Order: sequence, then structure tokens, then C-alpha cells
Amino acid sequence: MTKTEILAGIDVGTTMTKAVIVDAEKKVIGSFIQRSGTDLAAAATAALEKAMAQAGVTRDRIRAIVATGYGRRNVQFADDFKTEISCHGRGCYHYFPEAITVVDIGGQDNKIIKLDAQGKLAGFKMNRKCAAGTGAFLEEMAYRLDIPLEDLNKLAQRASETTQIGSYCTVFTATEVLDRIRAGEGVENIVRGLFDSVVKRILEMDTLSGRVIMTGGVVAFNAIVAELLSSRAGAKVEIAPHPQEMGAFGAALSGQELVAR
Repeated sequence: MTKTEILAGIDVGTTMTKAVIVDAEKKVIGSFIQRSGTDLAAAATAALEKAMAQAGVTRDRIRAIVATGYGRRNVQFADDFKTEISCHGRGCYHYFPEAITVVDIGGQDNKIIKLDAQGKLAGFKMNRKCAAGTGAFLEEMAYRLDIPLEDLNKLAQRASETTQIGSYCTVFTATEVLDRIRAGEGVENIVRGLFDSVVKRILEMDTLSGRVIMTGGVVAFNAIVAELLSSRAGAKVEIAPHPQEMGAFGAALSGQELVAR
């Protein structure tokens, strides 16, 4: 493996920072995810170093490093910067080379990205008005319910029905959930209802067309979101390979243009 074969991508998100190393065959040979914290530059450096260790490579063997995500400009050692829209789209198109709709649920925002059959951006929508329907929303609800975040998916899978959550705000939803608990509603049904409310926020953003692919940390650990979205949208919804690292993967692939110059 030569220097020209190795590329790296770093996705500095509001909650998590992801680093990916790819080889000449565009295969992931190393990756790492960690909390972004308050020092985004340090998080990016640490994530890259750990991804390189997993891949068994050193910095001097990486031909190009591309950064994306909300904190991408903090990665001062990056050779280029790309938007999350382009990176998630590129990463997904690598695995699904056709007209697709990419639905990314992030820590603080949601994105719907549409690509045509040639992989060109056909349109996108982002929701940044509030944390409702995002990973932060689910974290807050897990805290309010005193349930480990990693237990939400299995609880929702056990639900006998879906509690309808009407509130559109994280604060109001917390109050509504407490009211449902006082009324004797089962926690499994409430949790399923919370996931369903995430799906409803997605469908309010835009229509879904073509093959629908989901990315992000939320679906990486909560497959039920894809199931609920599929049911509500009336279309098959798939979860991308390594969904939480998809932005970093797309960023790494973008390094090919730098190498070709």
C-alpha cells in the first residue's frame, strides 16, 4: 500500500467526531468515533490518530485529509473542506449508484439530500430550527425517562402500540411524556411514540423519492427509525453501511480530487 492509495476524512459534528481511513479500493481500513466536546481541534486530531492506528498507517502515508461537519474549519491540518451535504451524498452514492434520497439524522439537525442517477445534487433540505427530531432530542427524552440511551430501540421494539406525541418542541414534549406516564401509559409505547415523532419531523421537511437511504448515529443504534419511516412513507427505507461515519467516508472519497490535481 503506497501513500497515494490512502485518504482520510474527518466529520466534526456537534456531538460526535468521526474519522475514516480508506484505501485505493475505497474500502474503510480504519475508523474512530468520539465525543466532540469543547475542543473540536483536539477531537479531530484524536479521532484521526486512533483511526490511523486501527488502519496501521502513519500521517505521512495519507495523501489527502478532507474535513466536513459543523466544526470542519477547526481541523487546521485538513487539505480541504467540504459540506456535510456533499459528503453524505457522495458516501451514500458510492454504495447506491442510482437516484437516491439520503436522510441523515444528526445530533442537532436533520438533512434530506436528493441525488440524481449520476450522483449530482438535485436538492436538499435542513432542519435547524430546534433540536426536535434529532439525536439531541432522543438523548433528552432518555434522560427524562431515566432510561439508558442504548436501551431505547429494544424498548420501542417491544411496544404493543405507538403513543402519539403531539408536541413539536423538545421542552413541551418532555412535559407531554410526563403526563403520559402519570396517565399510566407503558414506557415501551411512549418510547416508540418518540421515535415516531422523529419520523414525522422528517416527513414534514420534504417528500422522499427514489431509493431512500438513512445515515447518522441515530439510525446506527436505532433501526426502528428506518422501520417507522418505511411504514409512514410507504416505501422501502434502508440504512447505509457504517451510517454514523458516512460523512467522514464521503469526505475521504472527496480527497481523490486533490490527489488528481
